[in-house]
Amino acid sequence: MPDSPSQNAHKTILLVEDDEVVRMLTVEVLEELDYQVLQADNGIDALAIITSDQHLDLLMSDIGLPGMSGPQLMAAAHQLRPQLPVLFASGYAAQDYQTSASSAKVATITKPFSLDLLRTTVADMLA
Repeated sequence: MPDSPSQNAHKTILLVEDDEVVRMLTVEVLEELDYQVLQADNGIDALAIITSDQHLDLLMSDIGLPGMSGPQLMAAAHQLRPQLPVLFASGYAAQDYQTSASSAKVATITKPFSLDLLRTTVADMLA
């Protein structure tokens, strides 16, 4: 069963998506589920957040990003935060992007995804 909204309020998700409309809609859904959401539109800006002391419970990233791909971002993130779960959202078929540097959960959902799939997948990743 997904977390209750009061539990979600203590969970912080970093969403990395270069498509502004997709990013805005995803943020809206996640915030309605009471998650705290930080945003970046590219891997370099996301990495700046990851290298800060900002608490993060989940990295949700597009795979195709300008400058640094989602898998490259995950590899860099896992050097600093090896247990950080990563959820990829992609318009392509799901692939295995697990890095050897990490034992964190890694999953992929295919765009366009339903709100129910987003909700249950995020809850599973944070469980």
